[in-house]
Amino acid sequence: MEKLIAQFLRLYLMPGMAPPDDRVRPVTLVSGDDLTRAIVIDFARGRHGAPDQHWTELCAVANRLQEAYGFPAPAVSITGASSFRLWLSLEEPVPLGDARRFLSMLRDEHFPELDLQATTEVELPPCLNAQTGKWAAFIHPGMGASFAEEAGLEMAPPLTAQLAFLEGLESIGKAQFFDALVSMKQGEAPQATAPAAIEPPPKEGLLLKDATLEDIVRHLHAMNIEPTFRHLLRPD
Repeated sequence: MEKLIAQFLRLYLMPGMAPPDDRVRPVTLVSGDDLTRAIVIDFARGRHGAPDQHWTELCAVANRLQEAYGFPAPAVSITGASSFRLWLSLEEPVPLGDARRFLSMLRDEHFPELDLQATTEVELPPCLNAQTGKWAAFIHPGMGASFAEEAGLEMAPPLTAQLAFLEGLESIGKAQFFDALVSMKQGEAPQATAPAAIEPPPKEGLLLKDATLEDIVRHLHAMNIEPTFRHLLRPD
């Protein structure tokens, strides 16, 4: 658990913000002076539209950020309820207002049909969702579609696999973040396609909407993780 907490501190939490001991209570991502190192976006399942629409929307946003602005691959989690979360890590703290402005401009430039909001308090996976009794967890992005109707696990995921999903992640540099803001303000980035039309991208690191079993197994083996049914185990 200490190694997992170290990754949260490296990627998402402001200095001095330790996760709660019970791992159920939410932790704030914003400091007392309104700075943050994380942009966490919720993608909730809607009452209308395709059952996996919230997943294809997450893929569209994540891939656009990487393709248009060169951002490193983000983390993806399930909430234990009916939502996915996209986790963007910032190398240096930025004002919360700039993080919100970033999402507002991203929506205006590429995704006017989406309501992109930054979540400022989150439960840190893996943790039990008190309302559903299911586990929130970080997942391999290629497995997202399998959680579209029920974004939670029946059992706690292995900590070694959760750690593996975070260890290889990189943060968005401060200059890179503000360059993206400038690009969106000037309208220089290419226009996004509709989420429903997105094809699995060939670029390494991008999220795969419809990854095959072979794609997932090959990627996990490269990370020294042995996959099992909806659980990811690292061999001893």
